[in-house]
Amino acid sequence: MRKTKIKEKRHIKITIQTIAYNTFIPSRYFLQRWVNAALAKHIGARVNIRLVSKKESTELNRIYRHKKGPTNILSFSFEPPPGIFSPFLGDLVICAPLVNQEAQQQAKARLAHWAHLVIHGCLHLTGYDHLHDKDALQMETIEIKLLEDLGYENPYI
Repeated sequence: MRKTKIKEKRHIKITIQTIAYNTFIPSRYFLQRWVNAALAKHIGARVNIRLVSKKESTELNRIYRHKKGPTNILSFSFEPPPGIFSPFLGDLVICAPLVNQEAQQQAKARLAHWAHLVIHGCLHLTGYDHLHDKDALQMETIEIKLLEDLGYENPYI
């Protein structure tokens, strides 16, 4: 008798809040797929994804980054108090209309641009950043590999 190894799918738990309307938003399937790819080493983790309008993105960008106008994605990492374990990694706030507008302006497939930004945001939740050239190169290399594994082209060319 031959034993068959069953590959168990392990997902990251995502919660989706949709505040943006009348614009393209990828299905839960795609959002989940991209989060799983980016956070594959964080089994059991939890992430909130909030899909917002330009108005809400503009307000959050002003408050938290002190910048004018909307931004495509904001990542808010969660750090539990010392000695407390939490599977919650944080929140991704995605400005759906702006992401779609960028994809069109940059002549990129919408799903490819969305995949890139979700993966980018998830990497921020795990501590990656791009403030310095060395860190940016490391983060971009990971993004490119994850996107390639999902069947998307390098977003930086």
